[in-house]
Amino acid sequence: MPTDSSHDQKYRFSWQNGNRFQLLIDGPFFFKAMLQSMQQAQHYILMEMYLVNSGKVSQRFFHVMAEAQQRGVQVYFLMDAFGSRKINEKDLLFLKHNGIHLSFYNPIELQKHQLALFRDHRKLLVVDGRVAYVGGAGLIDEFDFNDHPGKTWRENMVKIEGPNVLQWQALFTDNWQLWSDTPLPALHEQHENFDQLGRVTMTQGPRFLEIKRSFIQHVRHARKRVWMSTAYFAPSRKLRRELRRSALRGIDVRILIPGPITDLPMARYVAQRYYHRLLRDGVRIYEYQPRFMHAKLVLCDDWVSLGSCNIDRWNLLWNLDANQEILDKSFASSVVDMFNQDFQQCQEVTIEHWKRRSWLNRFRIWFWSTYIQLGDHLLNRLRILRHWKIIRKQRN
Repeated sequence: MPTDSSHDQKYRFSWQNGNRFQLLIDGPFFFKAMLQSMQQAQHYILMEMYLVNSGKVSQRFFHVMAEAQQRGVQVYFLMDAFGSRKINEKDLLFLKHNGIHLSFYNPIELQKHQLALFRDHRKLLVVDGRVAYVGGAGLIDEFDFNDHPGKTWRENMVKIEGPNVLQWQALFTDNWQLWSDTPLPALHEQHENFDQLGRVTMTQGPRFLEIKRSFIQHVRHARKRVWMSTAYFAPSRKLRRELRRSALRGIDVRILIPGPITDLPMARYVAQRYYHRLLRDGVRIYEYQPRFMHAKLVLCDDWVSLGSCNIDRWNLLWNLDANQEILDKSFASSVVDMFNQDFQQCQEVTIEHWKRRSWLNRFRIWFWSTYIQLGDHLLNRLRILRHWKIIRKQRN
């Protein structure tokens, strides 16, 4: 059982009842909800983001931050130094001049180039300790193309109310105190009691793999379905084995990944490297057609994990990630409905179709898979992983 105390000892946070979760699909909907919560803030706004570019979406958020600061709300904004490299100087000056507390995760410095691979991939908004928003979106226009809705990246966020908000607040606090000299105010604990069960899981370098551990555990014990969507499908050998085993014992295993529309064509060919054995053992693979599928979500029976983690090898080794886990039949039902709508806009890859793929496709898969393997081997040879502890000390 997920709430078993011995199982929880392997995780930082325990399962908590009394939450309410709302699935928000696509940028026009979740950005509106996030901005509305920020406009209602009374004490503080905490935001942690990987992708932040200058553009229409970020302008909306920056102006709401400035308005909040002007009415006495303290705003703390933590950005990944690499993911926010496309913010222009004008926007940074606007934020600073309006009193926004800014900090950057792992600034890129030439003398510490070996540490640049460690990134903060989380996407998080907390308002007044009352509500949180978590998912895979960043403050970039690709998640909400007003002029071209058909080009908007497919993504999800979850709105969280209840005690789990404080778990997210604790993650933000730890990270902020590591990368900023600006102290946080006394944080509030104001939330109503609802009736849904949830907890936060995290990934922080190769030593803290809660998300992967939990996913494998739930795949292994699934009774009827394992459905997942990810932007970059490059799972570990252990995870691939568990997906195949589940399919072989009759579980409905489906993987939803990007089709021809993607921000990284190389990643698509790397994912296709694993198709044959998965298809052979009964895993169903769906390639999303109309837009770029960027959503990161796993559904095992009535358990859901939603957040920033793609559950690929790169995420698990280099990125700071966190997911919201939810165990609730009504929420799982809304996720099933969402998946079914997405499946209708996919092309399913069958084993018969895959065996007939072109020689050009076979070459591209071989080339990019070999390229990635060589890169992984080189990084391991350089022993960059041993520098993880230095990340936590370099500000001292």
